[in-house]
Amino acid sequence: MTELRIPDGDERSDLGSFVGRVVRLDQAATVRLRAAGDRVTTWATTPFDVLATRSVHGTLDPSDVTAPAVGLLTALSVERGDTVDPGPGGLWQGDLPPDDGWAQVDDVPAAEVEGLTERGLTLARENAGPLGPPASLLDQTVLTVSAGSGPAVKVPLRCLFALSGMGFIGTDSSAVRVSATGSWLRLDARYGAVVRRRLTALPLLVG
Repeated sequence: MTELRIPDGDERSDLGSFVGRVVRLDQAATVRLRAAGDRVTTWATTPFDVLATRSVHGTLDPSDVTAPAVGLLTALSVERGDTVDPGPGGLWQGDLPPDDGWAQVDDVPAAEVEGLTERGLTLARENAGPLGPPASLLDQTVLTVSAGSGPAVKVPLRCLFALSGMGFIGTDSSAVRVSATGSWLRLDARYGAVVRRRLTALPLLVG
C-alpha cells in the first residue's frame, strides 16, 4: 500500500484544499506525488495545459506516485490520521520541470495579474466555442517580463487562468513571482504555483 504521511494537520488540510480545487477544475485530473528530503511535492494537471503544484512537509513510500486527484481528495477527506493511501496508481503524461536551475525574472503585483485575468476572461467568454476558448487565445502573451539585460519571458493567458482557477492569487498587496529556466516558466503566487513548458521542442544545437 502507498503511504503518504503528513504529520501537521494544517498542512494536511492545506493539501486537501489544493486537491479540492484541482478536482473542481477537472474531475479527471491526475496528481503526481514526489518525495525529497522531508517534503512531498504534489503536481496536478489542469484543463489549461498548465501544471499546478504545492509542497508540504511529509514522507511518501514509494517516493514517486501517480494517482487520480479525486482518489487523493477522498483519502484526505476521510482519513483522520496523519497517514493516507492516495489511491490506485495512474499514468502520468508528460515531463515535470527540473528542481534546480530556476532564475527569478520579476515580481508582478497581484492586482495587475488579476486585472489581466479578468480582461482575459471577458475575451474568453466572447470567443468561446463548443470546446471552450480557442487555443490561440489561451496561448496569447498577456505579460512580458525581464530582468535587466536578460531575455524577456512571455507569460501566456492560460497560465493566468490556471492561477486564478486554482485560487492562488491573493487579494491584498502581494505579488506574483515569475521564474524561468531555459525551457520552463513558473508563476508563484500567495497560495500556490503554476508551471508550464516554454518551448514546444528542444533545439537541435546548444550553443
